[in-house]
Parts: sequence; C-alpha cells; structure tokens
Amino acid sequence: MNATSPAATAVPVVELLIGGRFVPSRSLEFRDVVDPATQAVLARVPFATADEVDAAIGAAQAAFASWRRTPIGARARIFLKYQQLIRAHLQELAAILTAEQGKTLADAEGDVFRGLEVVEHAAAIGNLQLGEFANNVAGGVDTYTLLQPLGVCAGITPFNFPAMIPLWMFPMAIATGNTFVLKPSEQDPLVTMRLVELALEAGIPPGVLNVVHGGEAVVNALCDHPDVKAVSFVGSTRVGTHVYRRASQAGKRVQCMMGAKNHAVVLPDANKEQTLNALAGAAFGAAGQRCMAASTAVLVGAARAWIPDLVAKARTLKVNAGVEPGTDVGPVISCAARERVEGLIAAGVDEGATLELDGRRPEVPGYERGNFVGPTIFSGAKPGMRIYDEEIFGPVLVLLAADTLEEAIALVNANPNGNGTAIFTQSGAAARRFQEDIDVGQVGINVPIPVPVPLFSFTGSRASKLGDLGPYGKQVVTFYTQTKTVTARWFDDTAPAAGVNTTISLK
Repeated sequence: MNATSPAATAVPVVELLIGGRFVPSRSLEFRDVVDPATQAVLARVPFATADEVDAAIGAAQAAFASWRRTPIGARARIFLKYQQLIRAHLQELAAILTAEQGKTLADAEGDVFRGLEVVEHAAAIGNLQLGEFANNVAGGVDTYTLLQPLGVCAGITPFNFPAMIPLWMFPMAIATGNTFVLKPSEQDPLVTMRLVELALEAGIPPGVLNVVHGGEAVVNALCDHPDVKAVSFVGSTRVGTHVYRRASQAGKRVQCMMGAKNHAVVLPDANKEQTLNALAGAAFGAAGQRCMAASTAVLVGAARAWIPDLVAKARTLKVNAGVEPGTDVGPVISCAARERVEGLIAAGVDEGATLELDGRRPEVPGYERGNFVGPTIFSGAKPGMRIYDEEIFGPVLVLLAADTLEEAIALVNANPNGNGTAIFTQSGAAARRFQEDIDVGQVGINVPIPVPVPLFSFTGSRASKLGDLGPYGKQVVTFYTQTKTVTARWFDDTAPAAGVNTTISLK
C-alpha cells in the first residue's frame, strides 16, 4: 500500500458507493490494482476513512426503513432485471476480471456465471422467504412464523472470485429485505464495482447497497459497528477467525468460509483418463487459487502407478496470460503470492517429498514480469510436511498414498479442514461408504470440485467454516432473516367470556 495522493498518477481511482452515489474517497492511503500478467497498474483503490465507513453504514441504516417494507415481488423483479444485465455484459465483466485477477477468460466467464446463478435464485425470493402456519392449534388459536430482515448486513470478499463471491452475498441479503455494505478485495475490485453499477441500473434503491474499500481497519469497523447486524466473510483462515471472533463478540450473526485442504481419493477401479483430466483441471485451474481446488490427491493401492501419467497430463497445460487463447494456467494474483508458492515448493523438496514436476519460473514470452507458476506435482508427501499442512493456493498438487479406502478416509478425516473432498471410483459401494464416513462438508463422487448449485447450500465444515449457516441456498435465507413466531386468537363477539385462566394452557 502506498500513502500517496491519487493525483500523482494518471490511472483511474476506484470510488466508494454511499447512499446511491459513487463518491471519491478523502483517504490518503491507496493501493495499486495490478495486472498480474504484466505488472501494469490498472487503477488505484482507496482505503476508506472511518468517517466514510460510518457514512456507508448510515446510508444503509436509513434505507432499511423503507426497503424492508418493499413488496417481495418488487424486490424479485429487480433481480430478474439484474440477471438480464449480467448476461448482456458477461464478456465485458470477464475481460475486466481477467485483467485484474489473471484467470483465463473462459474461467472468468465461469466466475461470473456461478454468481449469476445466485442472482437468479434471489429472483425467486417469493418462494424462499416463506414462514409456516398452523391453523387452530388450540381453541380458536393460530400460530404462524414471519421471516423478517435483520437490518444492515456486511460482506467481506476475497481476491480469487471477485465476481462470484460478492454475488453470493449482496443479492440474497438484499432480496430478503436487508440493506448491505460490501468490502471487496482491495487487490481486484474493478469487476465488483462494475457489477455494483449494473445492480443500481437494475433498480436497487439508493442506500440499499453500499461499497467501501480498505484493509484491516475497515474490516474491524464493519465487525464493531452497532448498526451492522450480520457479517458474511470468505477468505483465509487467519482473517476469517479474526472476523468471526470480533463480530460475534459484538453480538452479530457471522458466517465465515475459510481455508481448505481438499483431498481427492482415487481408487484403482476409477476411469483412468477421466480421473486424470479431473485432477489436472481441479488442481491447476485458476492457478490453484480456489478454496475448493483439489490440491491433494490420495492414490489408493494400484492407483499409485498413475503418477507418470498424471505428470504427463500436467505437462500438456499451457501457462500464459489469461487473455491469450488456449491458456490453461494464468498467473497468481501478486508477486508476493508467487514468492510464497515458490517458497513452499522449496520447503517440500527440503522436507523429503519427491518433486515430480517443477513449475517454478516458467518461460512465458511477452509476459516476463508476470506472476507465473506452472503446474507442480509432489509425490511421497506426508502429514507434517508444510506442503501438506498448509494451503498453498497455487498450482501445486500434493500426492499421498494409501493401501485401502479405509486408510484414505482416516487420512482425510485427520486433516483439520473440511471444505470439500471427492472420490473417484466405479464402485457404488465404495462411493456410498465414502460419503457416509467422510467428515467433510461437501463431497464429490467423480466430481472434483463439488461446489453445489444455489438450490443447495455451500456446506464446508470443521476448520474451513465458522458459523452454522452457509452463504447461499436455503440456509442463507435463515441467516439473513429473524424468525418471529406469532400466536393469535380472534374472539367472536357473540361468544360468552371464558373467565380468568391462570394456567399456561391455551384451551
């Protein structure tokens, strides 16, 4: 972060969104938004001041009074329009995303599309935000529930999915009648801001959606502010644990989706070619910068003989800038990220794992300054090695061995993380045993990255998640609403009075 005036540069300065208006920040602290393939500075993003954060929360609080009373059909129609606008601008959004984040254009379109699915789900809010009703539970008494919005909610999103994860958050929060303050990643906020512009164009009223930028101080302000009722977070375990503790101690609802070490268990009866393709795609796609990446594979029994074939498959992947046709693996987000990944690869060698494929410092003509790491594969890894214990968040696949399915399940369950896992097999019995015995929130059966569609909830578990409700699907409606139970009796004026009743009974 540089503490210099934005006037000193010719690049655009990202604005804040407060009360329906895009406004320049008065901050003196800015960070460059850098193309990870070229190091070109695309924009400068301000770290919002305390007063600006307060103003955004204040605008959301003021807007809540009327927004909560907006008919549910009117809210739904905004998101019907919004999904149309996202579809119409899909390629533009993908191009912005690739420039600032680095992933391939095809993957960037997928990033936007998976967020679009949640917007479509938000448009069905009339069928989702339903209470319960029981008629005549006692003499003339009815009981029913109302799912009412909480108030101002906040979202803190990571760099790796700058379209999808913001779209996980504010559409469902707003559709359920809340107002929202979003803090996107300061590393790549441009596509998020374009999505916010389209949201306003779709009809989200002033103050219902607000955006502030910044680092730890802004995160802490959102966690501490008494008018913020709920906080949703996706990011690292270190920051997520801090957010959960700080916001929950302030009395807020909190959901934190955090780090992972996702295992793919490969049985020798699996379809070999399909499995190798799935492993390579899930480990090296998005340069491994996915919280659901299959970064670890457990080869069971004779499947250990597949290592040379897996290495050969990885060698076919093309490392290049995300804008270049045919690219499979783009750059990691920053120079610091590349150095960290390279350091972990060196640690793996030092700790005795076998480096089957070394992706450090690949040659990428025309992009010599890019943050590139090519596909990297280790075999012979074990718990206790840094490459196994830490989330690398780069294009590195770590291979472990097991003699039996039972041993593989025990290995996965001993890892503290529980975001996602997968099994590759043609045995229904083995798959069923795996899904029943594995202690991980999301399970794929011959599916390497089992992120559910929005009809279902994202259900990471254990050290990968804090809070008991997921960020979309049915669970998020519960997260963003307060259940109010009403018990009602209406008296018939012609009926005789029943007299005083001093018992708890509703007769």
